[in-house]
Amino acid sequence: MSRTPSPLPGAGWTAQGPNDGSSTPNGLYTGTNLYSSNEDQWAAAKARSAQVRGYPSIQTKNEGFFQRSRRKISSTLPIFSPYTPLSANWKDPEKLGRSRWYPRGGGTLSKVKTFAGNVLRKFKFLFIILSVVTLTTVIMSQMSVMTRIRGNSHLGGGSKFVIVLGANEGGGVMEWKGPREWAIERDSIKNKQRYADRWGYQLEVTDMSTKKRYAHEWRESWEKVDLVRNAMARYPKAEWYDRFWWLDLTTFIMEPSISLQSHIFNDLANTVYRDINVYNPLNITHPPETKFLDPVARSATGDNQTSSIDIIIPQDCGGFNLGSFFLRRSPFTDRLLDMWWDPVLYEQKHMEWEHKEQDALEHLYSSQPYMRTHFAFIDQRKINSFPPGACAVEPKEGQPVEEGKTVLDPRFHYKEEDRDFLVNMAGCEWGRDCWGEMYMYRELSNKLNRSLWEKFKDSCSETWASVKRKVTWSKKG
Repeated sequence: MSRTPSPLPGAGWTAQGPNDGSSTPNGLYTGTNLYSSNEDQWAAAKARSAQVRGYPSIQTKNEGFFQRSRRKISSTLPIFSPYTPLSANWKDPEKLGRSRWYPRGGGTLSKVKTFAGNVLRKFKFLFIILSVVTLTTVIMSQMSVMTRIRGNSHLGGGSKFVIVLGANEGGGVMEWKGPREWAIERDSIKNKQRYADRWGYQLEVTDMSTKKRYAHEWRESWEKVDLVRNAMARYPKAEWYDRFWWLDLTTFIMEPSISLQSHIFNDLANTVYRDINVYNPLNITHPPETKFLDPVARSATGDNQTSSIDIIIPQDCGGFNLGSFFLRRSPFTDRLLDMWWDPVLYEQKHMEWEHKEQDALEHLYSSQPYMRTHFAFIDQRKINSFPPGACAVEPKEGQPVEEGKTVLDPRFHYKEEDRDFLVNMAGCEWGRDCWGEMYMYRELSNKLNRSLWEKFKDSCSETWASVKRKVTWSKKG
């Protein structure tokens, strides 16, 4: 068989049959044309590389899927480069610097804007909540929503309380009133109105000016009995067992943030006492010894049920005090008011009863034992604290007393440390300054009930004032 001469001198002939690519003809690396040699080398390298990277013939089920998913997740994570950012002159994007934060361009203002933007993005959910809460608070305060909620009989229960304030609107005793009387009335009414609005109570301002109810008598002080009964008639929608709170004009609520419910009526059994022997300045015999009474009436504490309490009275150093007391609408209260206001009862001892309606009620309590089961007493300072001038106490022998100060009785007198609920400037018209006392306690109440922001402002003002005084003294020195 003839052969064609080999194109390469001395190269010889290739073998017949298929070429498996595992060997090359002799003299292939020494020739001048190396294209075929390079291609064969590249093919061999690819084959070896494929053998290294190739998957094994037997694989675990879904192993490739999990590896691919892991690579996808890791590729989406941000890359934080520890290197400093490139200069502004570098135009090519820095891919390794993505997802890291640094102030861009400009001066301090741009850095502040960038920082604020990042903070807002990071805490946007918190800012949304704060904005919603602030907006809701403003809307509720402007629309008196909280007052309506507190005043609802099924929610806060404030509509069940009526504050009856004895005032001298339009005049005074004998239809005359000076500047101080006007100021006292203004502050007292404003104080009660704010308290009633805050807790959803009703406020009834009555006229206590002297009027001739009967042809033979003047009953200025006694009118509170008749005015309470009229207040009950003005609220016909109110059901039984609603509370009516009588307050004299010279009273001032010191703690308006405390509701009557939380202060007294939520725990009425532990707030009041039924046995007058706990504090008995009148020396009334109790329990009654009359044999015809039932066991409940002969008991010192009645039936021990708060549901039977219709009148709550504090006692001062002289006995019953009606400057601040509670009445409950009930059939018993109707009968009590009728007997209390009866002119026949009044005429019997009107020359002896110095305190008029208080003495009349004490007489009913002592002479009508069956009524005691509806009475309850409360500590004086709970609803009717006195200033130092009322119920003055003589110092005991050897007791040290600071000059210019009076002795205080912890049972009656107001104590700032205990934050008493209400102050009654009782008897201030007899040798004391009613307006001066009212102003002092008003300012004290404002100071004690300041908000945190007001306390901060006041502390800053006081610090600044002290610094100015020191600077002034140093200059003078």
